[in-house]
Amino acid sequence: MNWNIFIANLVSAFFLPPLGLITLCVAGYFLRKKWPKFGMALSAVSLLILVAISTPAGALLLVRPLEKLNAPLVSSRNTGAQAIVVLGGGQLVDAPEYSGLSVPTAITLIRLRYAAKLYIDTGLPILVTGGAPTGAPQSEAAQMARVLREDFSTPVKWLEEASNDTAQNAQYSARILQPVGVQKILLVTDAMHMARAKSIFVRNGFDVVAAPTQFLGRGGISPFGFIPGGFALYYASFAMHEWLGLAWYWLRY
Repeated sequence: MNWNIFIANLVSAFFLPPLGLITLCVAGYFLRKKWPKFGMALSAVSLLILVAISTPAGALLLVRPLEKLNAPLVSSRNTGAQAIVVLGGGQLVDAPEYSGLSVPTAITLIRLRYAAKLYIDTGLPILVTGGAPTGAPQSEAAQMARVLREDFSTPVKWLEEASNDTAQNAQYSARILQPVGVQKILLVTDAMHMARAKSIFVRNGFDVVAAPTQFLGRGGISPFGFIPGGFALYYASFAMHEWLGLAWYWLRY
């Protein structure tokens, strides 16, 4: 396991829901002994925000602005791209229904399905990128390549298997593609993740055509959108992770 990645994820957890808001609520409880009004207000506001972003309607307040930063790809033809780059999105280790093989997560599968569609439309060669930051026996890239070949009948030309995060996805993909003359790419990842991913790939010298998938913020809001639930909180946390990531990239780069 990569301990730097573990520590980074542990630290970031304190800035993301639900742990970040729970921490503020607990802090407010202890602060109320010295500053009663401030402490009570901090706890109450933290809980209210946590409840709000646990609803689909509240989560959309974080999700939609991110997804609007990159529009869906209207046509993959005549973009001038020379390759398709697909980013890994995690893996399930030792899946019993697959005889103990590690397999891509649902997020990754959605990206792979869209990459297969783009390949059918364009015929462009594919690079899959993703290492094994959690210490899994096989890289995400190897799993992604297997799924594309076996389940989507789609060939993979390059595997980037050393990266542990999005910044390294871009850095190590550049080492593979740029020496063979690939400069302009179709970049495949989630709509929420695209802004951060595109920015770091551009910084690494690529001309990027965004090909986002899995738009979660489309459609209207029904009365069900105001009922708290786990999926809404997950989407809100995902979105907050991306907002913080964009801020970190802006500060660092």
